[in-house]
Order: sequence, then C-alpha cells, then structure tokens
Amino acid sequence: MGLQTQPYGIQGMLKEGHKHFSGVEEAVIKNIDACKQLSTITRTSLGPNGMNKMVINHLDKLFVTSDTATIVNELEVQHPAAKLLVLAGKAQQEEIGDGANLVVSFAGELLQGAEELIRMGLHPSDIIIGYTKAINKLVEILEGLVEEGSDIMDVRNKDEVILRMRAPVASKQYGQEDILCPLIADACIQVCPKNPTNFNVDNVRVAKLLGGGLHNCTTVRGMVLKGDTVGSVKRIEKAKVVVIAGGVDTTATETKGTVLIHSAEQLENYAKTEEAKVEELIKAVAESGAKVIVSGAAVGEMALHFCERYKLMVLKIGSKFELRRFCRTTGAIALLKLGSVVNPDDLGYVDSISVEEIGGSRVTVVRNEQGGNSVTTVLLRASTDSILDDLERAVDDGVNTYKALCRDSRIVPGAAATEIELARKLKEFSFTETGLDQYAIAKFAESFEMIPKTLAENAGLNAMEIISSLYAEHSAGNIKVGIDLEGGACKDVSTLKIWDLFVTKFHALKYAADAVCTVLRVDQIIMSKPAGGPGRRDQPAGMDNED
Repeated sequence: MGLQTQPYGIQGMLKEGHKHFSGVEEAVIKNIDACKQLSTITRTSLGPNGMNKMVINHLDKLFVTSDTATIVNELEVQHPAAKLLVLAGKAQQEEIGDGANLVVSFAGELLQGAEELIRMGLHPSDIIIGYTKAINKLVEILEGLVEEGSDIMDVRNKDEVILRMRAPVASKQYGQEDILCPLIADACIQVCPKNPTNFNVDNVRVAKLLGGGLHNCTTVRGMVLKGDTVGSVKRIEKAKVVVIAGGVDTTATETKGTVLIHSAEQLENYAKTEEAKVEELIKAVAESGAKVIVSGAAVGEMALHFCERYKLMVLKIGSKFELRRFCRTTGAIALLKLGSVVNPDDLGYVDSISVEEIGGSRVTVVRNEQGGNSVTTVLLRASTDSILDDLERAVDDGVNTYKALCRDSRIVPGAAATEIELARKLKEFSFTETGLDQYAIAKFAESFEMIPKTLAENAGLNAMEIISSLYAEHSAGNIKVGIDLEGGACKDVSTLKIWDLFVTKFHALKYAADAVCTVLRVDQIIMSKPAGGPGRRDQPAGMDNED
C-alpha cells in the first residue's frame, strides 16, 4: 500500500472537488476570453443591418431575433465573468430599454484592449485607473455633443417623439420604422399622464394576432382581450361595468355542512331556493345599472342563464394582472364575490365592448375613447409567431425610449458620429496624460472604432474606408457626420434624421466600463464543488429511462 500524502496549500484548506485559478494568465486572461466570446456573438447583431440569431432555449422554444437582451437572457451563460456582462446588458435594458448590444459589444472590445495591454506588461490596476479617467472625461465630451435646444421638448408632439424613436426601432425592424414609429408614438402620447415623468410602460399593451401584414397594425384606445365573451351578448355600447374577482357562481359555504332531506318535495324546494338566490344576486347587479359583468374566475351555468335573461354581457378574464389592467382601463373597482354590495362608485365605464374576428381568431375589443385613457393597445399583425415576437420587442424598445425621453429628452448624433468624435477627443486627452494610464485611455478611445466598423461590416461596406473618411470629416470640424448605410457613404446625420438619446449612450458606456473594471479587478477564481446529486443527464448506472 502506497503512502497517502496529505494535500497541502490551498488544496488542504478547501473541500475536495473545488477548482482554483489564480494569477494573470489563469484568471484574468481566461475571464477576458469568456467575455470576448459573448461579445463576439452579439456584435454581428449591432445596428439596423444586424444579423438575426436563432436561439433554442432549454424548453425547446425557438427565438429568431437580433435583440441582444433576449439573446443573452436565453443563452444561459455559465461563466461567472461573462455573467457580469449579461447583468450589465440587463441593467441597460431595464433602465433604458435599448442599447444592450452596445453595452455587451463595447465591453468586449474594452477587454480585448485590456488583454493587449496586459500582454505588453501593464498591471490591471493601471488599466482600471486609465479606464476610469476615460469614462469621467467621456461624460464631459458627451455633454458637449448634445444637440442645441433638444433639452426642451413637448412629449405630446408626435413629430418630436418619432424623431427620437426612429433609431431604436430601426435597429430592430430596419425599413419598417416609418410604419411602426407613428403607431408607438400615438399609443404613448394617448396614455401619457399630466406629469410625463410618471409615464408607466405597462400602460401600452401589445396584442399579437397571426395573419395580415404590418400595414394592418393599428392602435386601440383600450384593451384587446384574446377570446370570446361567455354569453350570447356580443356587442354593447356606453355601458357600466362591474368586475367580480372571485367568479360568477353560487358560493359554497365556508364550513362543511350536511343537509338532511326527507322527501322529494323538500329536494325540489332546495333546488328552487338556490335558483332564487342566484337570480336575486344577478338582479341586484342588473339594477345597479351595470350592463357588463367581468369575472376573474369561472362563470357558473345557472348564473350565466340569469345573466342572459337580464341581457348582461359576461366576460371572463383568467389572468389577475389582465384583470387589474381592465380595472385601470374602465375605472372599476373589483368586488370580491357576487354577493358583495354594488356601490355606484365601484362601477366602471366603457364606450364599447365588441367581439371581432381578426385573422381567424376571435378577440374582445374594449374601447374607452372619452374616459381616462389609461391603457392603449398596439395591435400587431404578421405572418409567423417569430416575426410577431420580434415586432413586439421593437414596440417595447419604442415605448421604453418614450419613457426615457420623458425624463431626459437630450439627443446626440447617431449613426456612429458620436462614437468617432468620442474616440478622437479621448485620443487627444490621452496625449495630455503622463503616467502609464495614458495607454489605457488610448485603448479606450480605440475601442469606439468598433461601432462604426461593425455597422459598416454588417451592412457589407468597406470598414477601413468608412472609418478613415469619418475621422477626416470630424477633424475638419463636421462633428455630425455619420454613416449612411443605404448610400454606403458618410453623411450629416441631421439630414438623415438619425439621433440617439443622450441617456441611452451615457448609461450604456457607463455600464460597459463598470463591468469591464469589475472583470479586471478579479485575480483569483475559487469554485466550490457544485451541490446536489447526479443530474438528469448523468444518471447512475442501472437506472433506465422511463420510456
């Protein structure tokens, strides 16, 4: 029997099965490599000519999209450093609703620059200091690029809104922004409260119906519910609405009880009293002036019979979130159960509820034109589910952009004009620094070239030619010159009407730089042995699959 040697060093300290990486080569470079792989995936989806990715998640659901937030969400990234980039992208998506690709791709480019500097012999601390100085300087430069007069805007002016919404929508649905932007702008302006900073994204709903095409898309002031009404009343106008959360049915008693019935007569009377009770409850609703009953749960046969007799329309909404939105649209207050006392204040009001057939599927359209138009629905039509999903993402981006511009409406030139100007100014700034961090600032400036380069490559243009002519124009003082992807040349973005929101750029670059600094600060990775027994895939020997 051989001698058993006791493990020493970190092996002796930690539990068996752990993994440990330390030092520049093992930890830092490996982390950088994982992040670069992620940004390589997302980079080709940047801009209006970005390619789509086909992602099939663990539930076998297919996603065909160029929306980075969806891609990184469904990829189930395992590597802890790459997860930081995913989190930065998610933070951008939640904060602004657009620019997630810029975060992930730009962070990957910054890390690529950091790797080159580390290989040259710079310490990660020098790089972090340089990157931090660069981001502080970048904020100053970015504020200098803001278009004059764009900080004051009327958020209810449709043309102004469309101008700011074109770029984010075009990056998801290139060529269709002229159809989608007016729809989204209309929907947002309709639900915009008196104080625009309180704009709620949830008030603009999306209903997706197969069939038709993009030109069939409309906005509805109110809600579109999938499914038919329960009874035979299919259309009603200018009606009061009562919402009952617990369902329209005979209520069972709270406690269990036994009823002894001695004769057939008593049994008949028992059934009659139940009928009379249900009729009394429905009659009370009808007498309150309500013409529509909306149920949050099942609708009983007997209750439905009496609703028909009193000519009441019955709607069933299964989702409690949808029920809350319905209450917001109509101004109704949900009652707990059918027996509750109906006050006139609890009733909501609708202009019309009608059942319509759109593309073979029946939908209930709840319109509320005059009342507090607190919910608006964008009705999307397309030929396949994946196109509908992608259109929905474009609408979400547009609505989120509207929310962002309600808070800060400043705009900067789009089409990579801002990035080239930032690269040029930061390069000049790096020459004024004397320490080692000047190399990091120069790399930070160089990283901005990735954006025009990627935009040009995705559009099939010569990237080097485009970048050099952009630099030449900007050096001559034309700071609004960007890439015209259709013409394949450099043009003034104010004529192309391509503008980006200042907040989108500011947050995206800040999140990317923060994520990069966090990754560079890591010099050791210690992973414990994963908990739990064998997974489904590696079952112990002798265990069969059920089939």
